[in-house]
Amino acid sequence: MIRRLLWLGSSLFFLTAFLLLAFAADRNSDREIADRLIAEALKPSSLETNLRRLSDEIGGRVPGTPAFRRAADWGVAAFKDAGADSVHTEEFTIQHSWAEGATEMTASLYSGTTFPVHAVSVAWAPALAAAKHVPIVDVGEGSAAEFAKVGDVAGRIVLVHTKLLATWDDLFGEYERAPAIIALAVKGKAAVIAFMSTREHQILYRHTNSVAGEIDALPQLIVARQDGERIARLLASANPVWANLSIPNKVGGAIKTWNVVAEIRGSEKPDEFVVLGAHLDSWELGTGALDNGCNAALVIDALRATKASGLKPRRSIRFILFSGEEEGLIGSRAYATAHRSELDKAAGVVIFDSGTGKTTAFSTGGRKDVIPAVESILVSLEQFGVTKAVPTAESGTDHFDFMLEGVPTFVADQVEANYLENYHATTDTFDKVDFVQLKKHVAEAAELSFALANAAGRIGPRLNRAQIEQTLHETHLDQELKGMGMWDEWANGKRGREQ
Repeated sequence: MIRRLLWLGSSLFFLTAFLLLAFAADRNSDREIADRLIAEALKPSSLETNLRRLSDEIGGRVPGTPAFRRAADWGVAAFKDAGADSVHTEEFTIQHSWAEGATEMTASLYSGTTFPVHAVSVAWAPALAAAKHVPIVDVGEGSAAEFAKVGDVAGRIVLVHTKLLATWDDLFGEYERAPAIIALAVKGKAAVIAFMSTREHQILYRHTNSVAGEIDALPQLIVARQDGERIARLLASANPVWANLSIPNKVGGAIKTWNVVAEIRGSEKPDEFVVLGAHLDSWELGTGALDNGCNAALVIDALRATKASGLKPRRSIRFILFSGEEEGLIGSRAYATAHRSELDKAAGVVIFDSGTGKTTAFSTGGRKDVIPAVESILVSLEQFGVTKAVPTAESGTDHFDFMLEGVPTFVADQVEANYLENYHATTDTFDKVDFVQLKKHVAEAAELSFALANAAGRIGPRLNRAQIEQTLHETHLDQELKGMGMWDEWANGKRGREQ
């Protein structure tokens, strides 16, 4: 009996030692793979040339325009040059086309003084025929109390104050406040909303309040901050101000656009897959270099690095350039919906969409269960200072509909750097891109995506509808969605996982 016990104890010791050695060898192997992939990602490549072609030669890329068609062709060609196993496009529809005409606005006073107001139309807002002598009223930040204080806004331009954009919270707040302001203006039968620019130096930019490519309820402008503040001071000093303006937007019917999809085929489990994505479309006032051309080029370079490394992941990796992100995440939603039957086999979705500020962590869409496993992967990225995963959730980029389908998602959290001032703006151009940092992001994206695709097991299960809704409540994302008019589609089952 004693001998048997001694033998059993000895066997357990050697088995434990073997497993520990095997685990250590596996971890060493994972680290060697990561180092090899990272080294390849940091090598000189066509990254800068690709982005220059996209931003300088093609420029702003609104779906439905010839520029976006050229951008999709650029994506197909660049993926093929990078060595993709396959490349194709997937077509979907946006319910309206939209383009800005020559927006004009001039303010005038009783005294006869006139001055130009630098302004652009909010995207997917309706046109306004040339109108003269339209009164302007100041509704402060646009609260219900401030609208009530002004009283009659029917037929008037309502001027809305904003705070200077400095943080991510400021940017999210800008989007979250707009629907309530628009609703009050519509209720009061205002003619136009004029939002002051959140940037100084007469920087203008393009937003939309559309959540699914629909045309908004009334005409809206972004006006240069200096001009808006001048009008506000005049009104505060009892100087009535009128405007002559024209917003000749061109609104059309449904348009076709495309997601561009490349793939590296998995060696053992090719039907299971990881997505690495960024959006290809942009607004057209600038050239869409920071939002989000740099990350479209990143996705292509991550594919190049993976192929050039000679490494073969167990699962497939799909490298996707989404369209229609700016009009309400339409392309990624179309992809998630079209591929819903495959999503039980989706091992993760990785998204970059915040310019070239340093990555600080990866947001997990509110999921805590995947954090230990993903942080074990991120150890290999310690040299870049990104080792943390955080259980936060947001709605503002192309992971969103995958998250609502229960798939594990990982969005790069990045410092603001120069992103916010140039966001959607005339100043979003090639010269703003930090290529040294962008190369590091290529390495981060390639390694995280490859590790998720190459792991022995998937990083986490696909959540069911009840679990997804619980996560929305826990992260308070449900409140954000309600404020932005996006909750009803989830609540009535039109969006997200069905069960």
